[in-house]
Amino acid sequence: MVCVKEAVVITPSEPTPNTVLPLSALDSQLFLRFTIEYLFVYRPNPALDRPTTTARLKAALARALVPYYPFAGRVRARPNGPGLEVVCRAQGAVFIEASSENYTVDDLQKAPKTVAQWRKLLSLYVTDVLKGSPVLVLQLTWLADGGAAVGVGINHCICDGIGSAEFLNHLSEVVSGKREAKPSPSPVWDRHLLSRNSNGLTRANPASHPEFDRVPDLCGGFVKRVTSGLRPTCAVLDERRVHALKSACGVGCTAFEAVAAHVWRSWARALGFPRRQTVKLLFSVNVRRRVKPGLPKGYYGNAFVLGCAQCSAWELAERGVGFAWGLVKRAKERVDSEHVREVVELVSESRASPDSVGVLILSQWSRLGLESVEIGMGKAVHVGPICCDRYCLFLPLSGQRHGVKVVVAVPTFAFDNFNSFLRESCSS
Repeated sequence: MVCVKEAVVITPSEPTPNTVLPLSALDSQLFLRFTIEYLFVYRPNPALDRPTTTARLKAALARALVPYYPFAGRVRARPNGPGLEVVCRAQGAVFIEASSENYTVDDLQKAPKTVAQWRKLLSLYVTDVLKGSPVLVLQLTWLADGGAAVGVGINHCICDGIGSAEFLNHLSEVVSGKREAKPSPSPVWDRHLLSRNSNGLTRANPASHPEFDRVPDLCGGFVKRVTSGLRPTCAVLDERRVHALKSACGVGCTAFEAVAAHVWRSWARALGFPRRQTVKLLFSVNVRRRVKPGLPKGYYGNAFVLGCAQCSAWELAERGVGFAWGLVKRAKERVDSEHVREVVELVSESRASPDSVGVLILSQWSRLGLESVEIGMGKAVHVGPICCDRYCLFLPLSGQRHGVKVVVAVPTFAFDNFNSFLRESCSS
């Protein structure tokens, strides 16, 4: 389906610091040791010259790696202590050019037929981010109808979604000629701001952090139940639908809270868990302005903690979307500066990590600004993941600030019910 034409290492276009940079306690968490994978899809442009476009993208990548030089480094475990670090020796990022005689732009705007159908749109799949793998991989694939797909893989230990979006938008500005100098905001490392408090004054109470709690598995194999025979789905909740959900939830409800509550409830109902099974919704909460003092503008490391809403499967199904919204809202409100410091302590001291029993993980990509990323072919008509798995993603909906695409893979037995519940009236 995809034929690789070239794979090359791109190094920074100017000298960069030769150093080793420590990663923060949040960067070093066990559950972040994987690659964030983005897929951008662009419509055909008859006036476009492919060799010129490819050369421009490669040159722009080399320039973008100057201010963001850790993206050209390699992540490893610290030799003399806990946590991770980045060895910055201008080792480079990987650029791949490929083509497909089968895929078109329209094909890639739908849900894939299988979880890994689009795997080859990012051909270099990094299985271990700590063993000398490149931090950044970018693949430009020319499609059968003249459009293009850009697959991007970024080591999650280096940055979160906001940080990766800032880097990719800077790369976009360099490609388009809008910016040749420093990115705005300037990238800030400063990982010590989210590292463990060395004075030992912070003492975390594990009971205050249900995101790390284990709950009983009443399914007789929860993980197998939710990961077997996965079938991807993509549902569109337009602005009218989101507004109706917000109204059904209550005064002060945000679009994210309403959609998160509705999707979580639909998922739990569709999978038919035992009544007393504890189910959780884990979602990222940006802490850049929640910690005191706030993190500097341009901080691109992992600056989020997991909000956790939980209740029994019976409560979630029977008490309605407004009840679910209340749980999501309170989970967000618990995240303050002290909460973040406790998370740092827990992940540093006991390597606390979320358990998978009862859990749906949700990540909001719809407000990162990813839809602004260009490669000289205009705005992307689709932004999404390379592979669609059981982690639920909220994606931007073209032309609708408050609309959202919901992408997730659910077991085949629950597929029809899940989509049916998503379409139900807000009072159900």
